[in-house]
Amino acid sequence: MGKITGFLEISRKKPARRPVDQRLKDWNEFEGALPLDELREQGARCMDCGIPYCHTGCPLGNIIPDWNDLVYQERPRRASTRLHSTNNFPEFTGRICPAPCEEACTLNIDRHPVTIKQIERQIADRAIAEGRALKPRIAETKTGKKVAVVGSGPAGMAAAQQLARAGHNVTLFERADRIGGLLRYGIPNFKMEKHLIDGRMGQMEAEGVVFRPSTNVGVDVTVEDLKRDFDAVVLSGGATQPRDLPLPGRELAGVHFAMDFLTQQNKVCEGDTVDGQILATGKRVVVLGGGDTGSDCVGTSNRQGAASVHQFELMPRPPEAENPDTPWPYWPLIMRTSSSQEEGAERDWSINTLRFSGDDAGHVKKLHGVRLNWTTEESGRRKMEPIPGSEFEMEVDLVLLALGFLGPERAPLLDKLGVELTERGNVKADDNYMTSVPGVFACGDLRRGQSLVVWAIWEGRECARGVDAFLRGATSDLRSSPHTSPLVLP
Repeated sequence: MGKITGFLEISRKKPARRPVDQRLKDWNEFEGALPLDELREQGARCMDCGIPYCHTGCPLGNIIPDWNDLVYQERPRRASTRLHSTNNFPEFTGRICPAPCEEACTLNIDRHPVTIKQIERQIADRAIAEGRALKPRIAETKTGKKVAVVGSGPAGMAAAQQLARAGHNVTLFERADRIGGLLRYGIPNFKMEKHLIDGRMGQMEAEGVVFRPSTNVGVDVTVEDLKRDFDAVVLSGGATQPRDLPLPGRELAGVHFAMDFLTQQNKVCEGDTVDGQILATGKRVVVLGGGDTGSDCVGTSNRQGAASVHQFELMPRPPEAENPDTPWPYWPLIMRTSSSQEEGAERDWSINTLRFSGDDAGHVKKLHGVRLNWTTEESGRRKMEPIPGSEFEMEVDLVLLALGFLGPERAPLLDKLGVELTERGNVKADDNYMTSVPGVFACGDLRRGQSLVVWAIWEGRECARGVDAFLRGATSDLRSSPHTSPLVLP
């Protein structure tokens, strides 16, 4: 490393965010950027570890110490090359990844890790602004093989781009009206503006990827069409089946899945008109679920002008800073406050919802719940019990269910292809990402279950290797060695 004592001399620093009262007035991103001299200093904090544990935290295997040092050395082109050699879309992950790499950073032993995520984002943004990151990498030779990629989330986009760069003819299908999957319609604009997806789409089109939105494969395009027109198929449709809450009153108007609420607002941000849009404006909102999706519902509700927002979590409140069950360098299960939660929400833990009640018109008006006591059995299993006398009711106008996802939807395509599923309903695939049907591959949340965008990109890249090997009988270096791969940006 260029400054091996940097971690002793320089403190961790993150950029300022727009003030809450300002950012609640629009849907724009709120994260700022560090001046280049300060970003350079943050890169200098990378401490030349004997074992860089940040690699254990990053599913993509990003070569983090290298591009940290290249930022310190003021070599932005090389930093971008190294970053893009393992990550197709660092401008996405630099915004929405929870940064497990930082939790695994050696400096996180005393809770002051290198600002890896911010450095990644600014490397990518600078390369885009200077016209380098989106430069097409067109295959020198074409194989003549045709690949259908079904589902345009981060896994599908990564697989499609890698396969196009390897010389295959790729068509990327998406049942929604725009490309991007949950990146487009699940993640609010204030976390990631969608022009970033559009930029990558332009690059991918120049590289040969054909986009087919508004196309439901299995319905609009039949299995027979796939078998006739393509040499391989990649299933990357995500795990979009939401977990429901089958309680008395679930059928009342005003009780909705979180993704329906978020998708509609994202469509409005795209310029669409949504008839009967689910709105939090002037309403008493309760979000059930304390994860990222629940947090996105909080931020969206506040921007729509909710009268109040409460967020309930079934599990107990996690410890503030240390959790002996998840020591460094593992991802620590500790108390975290998201940007949306800091904008305004009453949060509560160990809450079990019992039922909903409504008015004569069939609209939800009350949530009935009980507080829980959590204990740990000898087996280590946690057990929840209602606390006697802790029952309560709360007046509500809108309830958003952000309870996670069960797995992929049982779409006609999966049944018609006859792919084997796991007990959890995910598509089963081997080490090369091939399903039980030869020539049909699966990746992303469809295969592994609900996970992070960074994992989806990794899965898409690795699946592309499997497809390439199947089509060629051998594989080109799609994992992009920074020294030998033809896919590396200049």
